[in-house]
Amino acid sequence: MSSTETTETDAPETPEPRSRFDAFFEITKRGSTLGTEVRGGVVTFVTMAYIVILNPIILSGAKDVAGHSLAFPQVAAVTALTAGVMTILFGVIARLPFAFAAGLGINSFLAVSVVGGVTWPEAMGLVLINGLIIVLLAATGLRRLIFNAVPLQLKLAITVGIGLFIAFIGMVDAGFVTSTGASSPPVGLGIAGSVATWPTLVFVFTLLLTGVLVARKVKGGILIGLVVGTIVAVIVEAIGHFGPAFANGKAHPGGWSLSVPTLPSQWISLPDLSLIGHWSFGSFGRIGILAAVMLVFTLVFTNFFDAMGTMTGLSKEAGLADAKGDFPRLRSALIVEGAGAVAGGFTSSSSNTVFIESGAGIGEGARTGFANVVTGALFLLAMFFTPLTSVVPSEVAAAALVIVGALMMSQIKGIDLSDFSVLLPVFLTVTIMPLTYSIANGIGAGFISWVVIRSLSGKAREISPLLWIVAAGFLIYFMRGPVETWLGVAG
Repeated sequence: MSSTETTETDAPETPEPRSRFDAFFEITKRGSTLGTEVRGGVVTFVTMAYIVILNPIILSGAKDVAGHSLAFPQVAAVTALTAGVMTILFGVIARLPFAFAAGLGINSFLAVSVVGGVTWPEAMGLVLINGLIIVLLAATGLRRLIFNAVPLQLKLAITVGIGLFIAFIGMVDAGFVTSTGASSPPVGLGIAGSVATWPTLVFVFTLLLTGVLVARKVKGGILIGLVVGTIVAVIVEAIGHFGPAFANGKAHPGGWSLSVPTLPSQWISLPDLSLIGHWSFGSFGRIGILAAVMLVFTLVFTNFFDAMGTMTGLSKEAGLADAKGDFPRLRSALIVEGAGAVAGGFTSSSSNTVFIESGAGIGEGARTGFANVVTGALFLLAMFFTPLTSVVPSEVAAAALVIVGALMMSQIKGIDLSDFSVLLPVFLTVTIMPLTYSIANGIGAGFISWVVIRSLSGKAREISPLLWIVAAGFLIYFMRGPVETWLGVAG
């Protein structure tokens, strides 16, 4: 047998798709199965379902400049609707297992920093403009050029940083890590240095159980952990009657942080979708063009780089990224992601973007857009079953986030840290994300430090001119407070 024949015989063959459906989503090609995709889609939904409750809490809790607030049931309905539609759309067009929902950074920014000067419809108009700009950047290819200008070391660092970030989110949501209220140390373990509440103990139990299942490579380990953890939480609440951690404006230490795990008395409710189309461009006349532009600038930077970082991390975790960190249908993914912001502004649910909790479904084996179809369908059903989504407490969902964060941490092995001009930007990227609760902040610190340190170390020619521009933009982004103050004084 000739060497040529040996090569042809031994070359791995791409498995043939079993159907047109299989070929469209590339299920077999990516080494997955229909059952795995369904399971992954369900896990992603379970870990994200809290957004149907949390987004309304954030948005309905703030009054705008006119003294008006959004109604909780209406926000819950459009939150589920937009998440469902955008998740399915992304799964069908980009065919990647990255689910969508209202971004927590932007909804908090709107509630805290924006609606004090504009009305809610005007705030959603700014979100819509932000989305249109991102779509334009993606459609023209500029967003992809920026993506490609990022060095591989920083792309891997972004993945690791997101892993630490979502693990930190999980620990905070579970009450495992809490604010001490003091300047030093600012955070501590549980209450007074002790895991002293039953909800946090349920988190620890779910985390250890899921960790054992994943370590033993049990199929559906994360989903099994979530289901068992929820059952245990329901039993614990039925016995102890701990209730919510916050109720009627008062704190109740020992309670559940977001949703109380009890079976609802009412399982089905009709969604109120009256917020759809409730937006306006009136902010430019109310607060002035310069002030409105600064708000849009902040929204674009946060949306743009949070999504880029999240998709980078998820694609690496799913094994879909190539050696440069690119992944299939990148341009389509970037365009649809921008459309999520447009949809969020149009429905008044806030900008919708790729959710890092999708990593839970990926950890369960999801590799294709069909997992998104499953997740999106469950979000659409959640419009009618909003009471049921509150059964899974955030303490249980938090355990899955910590597991996924640990899995994403493994990407650090691909970074050569022997060069300090690489080490410091990577370190800043990884640490600033969880410490400031912002993916965009970590990316910005990494970009700026990479450009400054690498260029002054004699490696300026290796840096893409586009990266210089983006780093300068981040510098303005970080200085936006003084700039906005100056604009106010100048105006």
